[in-house]
Amino acid sequence: MAFLDFNTIVRNAWESYDPSREPIHIEDISAKVSTNHVYRMILSDKSIIVAKLSYFGSYDHFVEDHTIINSLSNNLPDPFEHVLSRSLMKGNQLFVYRHQVEPLDVWVVFYRPIKIRHRLARRLNEEEIIKFGNQMAHFHKACDKVRHTLPPSSKTLMVDIDDLLKYLKTEEGTFEHHMYRNLIEDQAHLFKENFIRLEADKLERIPVFVDWNIGNFSVTKSFRLFSRWDYDWFRVSSRMMDFYFFSRVVSDIGDRTLFTYNSEIMMHDRFRLFLSSYHRIYPLSEQEILFLKESYRFFLLTYVIKYGRFFFHELFANKLQKETFETHLPNLDQQFDPTHLLTTLHS
Repeated sequence: MAFLDFNTIVRNAWESYDPSREPIHIEDISAKVSTNHVYRMILSDKSIIVAKLSYFGSYDHFVEDHTIINSLSNNLPDPFEHVLSRSLMKGNQLFVYRHQVEPLDVWVVFYRPIKIRHRLARRLNEEEIIKFGNQMAHFHKACDKVRHTLPPSSKTLMVDIDDLLKYLKTEEGTFEHHMYRNLIEDQAHLFKENFIRLEADKLERIPVFVDWNIGNFSVTKSFRLFSRWDYDWFRVSSRMMDFYFFSRVVSDIGDRTLFTYNSEIMMHDRFRLFLSSYHRIYPLSEQEILFLKESYRFFLLTYVIKYGRFFFHELFANKLQKETFETHLPNLDQQFDPTHLLTTLHS
C-alpha cells in the first residue's frame, strides 16, 4: 500500500470530524520498524492532535478495541487516570473515519497527545526490576478493578487461532506459508489442546497491551507508570499475555533495536526477580504460570506469523518469522521449564 496518499486520507478524516479547524501541518511519526501509520497534526488554532491510520484486521474489531480503550482511559482509578490517551468523540460516540474505496478499507481514529516523562534504560538494574514489577502489578490490579465497567470484547484467543487455521486453508494462506504450513497447524492445535487442558478459559480477562517494549511507555523519576501509548496489540485477555514482553524489558541484554523473540529470557533469574516483585502485590496462580508458555506460543502464532506482515516492515517480518519457524516454536516445549518459575510463587 505504499502508493496510497495517507496524508490526504487523514486530512479528509479530520474534515469529516471538525471542518472549522484546518490541519496546517501533518508529520508522520510512525515507528520505522512497523507498518503502522501515526501522524502528528498541527491545526489552524495551533492545537495538536494525533491520528492513527490502520488497514489490517477488521473494521469492526478496530472500532471495538478503540471503544474499549477509550472507556478504560476514562475509568482507570488513581494513580493511573492519565496513563492512557483519550480518543476524540463526536457527539456521544467514538469518532472513527472509514475510507472504503475498492480495494481499500482504511480507518482513522484521533487521539489527544499524551505526555511523556522518562523512558526506561535499555538495561535495568535489580532495584529497577523490582520497581517495574511493583508498578505493573498495580497497573494490572487497576485494570482488573474496572474490567466490569468496560464494553464487551468479542475477540478471544481461541477464535484468533481458529481464524489462523482457516486462513491456512485459503489459497492465499497456502501460498504464503507453504513451507511451514504443517508446523503452524501442529502448533495451533497444540495451543488449543493445552488451552483446554489448563482450563485457561477460567482465567480472568482484563485489558492487556501485550507490546510492553520500552518505546511504548514512560515513568516518573520515582519509577511510577506515567503514560502508555501504542495500542495496536490491545485485547481483553489473561494478564499473562503481557508477561513475555515484561521478561524482555528486564532481560540482561536489555532492549535492542535489532531484536529477536526468543523464549530463553523467561527462564532468566532477572525475570524471576520481576515475578517475585509482581507476585507480592498481585499474586499469580500456578495455573497462570503454566499458561505463560501458551501465551507466548499464541503471541508467535498470531502477532509474528498471522499478522507479521502488517505489523513489521518486510525485512523485519521475514527475519522474525524465519526465527519463529526454525527455532522458537520447534524448541519451545524443551526450553520452557515452568518449575523454575513456580518456585518464585513460594519463595
